[in-house]
Amino acid sequence: MIFVYITCSNRLEAQNISKALLNKKLVACTNLFPIDSIYTWKGKLTKNKEYALIAKTLQKNFNKIKKEIKGLHNYDVPCILSWNIDRGNKAYIEWVKKQCR
Repeated sequence: MIFVYITCSNRLEAQNISKALLNKKLVACTNLFPIDSIYTWKGKLTKNKEYALIAKTLQKNFNKIKKEIKGLHNYDVPCILSWNIDRGNKAYIEWVKKQCR
């Protein structure tokens, strides 16, 4: 099981990406959080309100998820990162496996 972390420009974009991933059974669940982001873009310090999206899924789905997000996302360089989950509630991990293709 993995978590996929994605930042989005706003809540609607995060919701649309979540729905698309869920409808295609690429993820079992997503969580959306409002965040404040500070970064350098094109040589300028930038501060933005964004939404972070955490999707729970299987490693085998990562490339399909990345492709789907790139098609829906409005950023030139969207943040799409994953990390492995090696321990957790076994029943929850089994649920995730059943929800994803």
